[in-house]
Amino acid sequence: MTRLITGLGEIANDYDVLLCDVWGVIHNGREAFPVACAALSRWRRERGPVVLISNSPRPWRDVADQVEVLGVPREAWSSVVTSGDATRVLLAARAPGPAWRIGPQRDDPLYAGLGLRFAPLEEAAFIACTGPDDDENEAAEDYRQRLGRAAERGLEMVCANPDKVVQRGERLIICGGALAALYEALGGQVRMAGKPWPAIYDLALASANGELGRVANRRRVLAIGDGIATDMIGANRQDLDGLFITGGIHGAEGLSPDGALDPAAVEHLLGEQGARARFAMVGLAW
Repeated sequence: MTRLITGLGEIANDYDVLLCDVWGVIHNGREAFPVACAALSRWRRERGPVVLISNSPRPWRDVADQVEVLGVPREAWSSVVTSGDATRVLLAARAPGPAWRIGPQRDDPLYAGLGLRFAPLEEAAFIACTGPDDDENEAAEDYRQRLGRAAERGLEMVCANPDKVVQRGERLIICGGALAALYEALGGQVRMAGKPWPAIYDLALASANGELGRVANRRRVLAIGDGIATDMIGANRQDLDGLFITGGIHGAEGLSPDGALDPAAVEHLLGEQGARARFAMVGLAW
């Protein structure tokens, strides 16, 4: 059974490293969560490295700049690793393409220096997807016909963001993972390197080891996140303990009517996706 806790302080002595998700845990895309940031800052002062591990399709520097703008203090994290960092390896191996690109212009840094050429669907050798072109107004279904044609051609999709949804303010918006799921349902093949796939964890643990000055004992690494299919299943596959933040993209699903964590509801949420978590709490705190 998942152990319900109220703060990191209850388990701090059992771990040396935190691999912490970003969206839904330390900010909501509009503003930082001060209590969560304070918890990470205290962890760094008293315990050890905090590696922010994000499924953002952009390289780590862009995410570091973003969290700073949103109000996440620099002392709250040691390093940042992104799905974009890991995905660049997959894209470089397919350069010069051409690729049919799906995703907004703000994700341009993902492709910088890779020598990729972009082309219409009919001329492309593969698909490079970071999310919908307009995540404020589009749904995955808007791409069904085009993705169907791509599947018929046998094009592989490289998806730089495995998340299906992310919290932006009070809204949930779709991400690359939603398009990847639709593409697979249409018979297409998808490659990903972000959570829950191994490549991003290899980068994150290497970064933590560099901070520690030694190889981390994986039994003393805690993975924190609000995504079951990404954060918790990723932790499970890496044999890491997981702390499930229920108040992110799952909102009130893990709560009882009085607003407290409901053990049965938490187990149901995790069990629906075949995941497990060592711990759970509503929002990250000390």
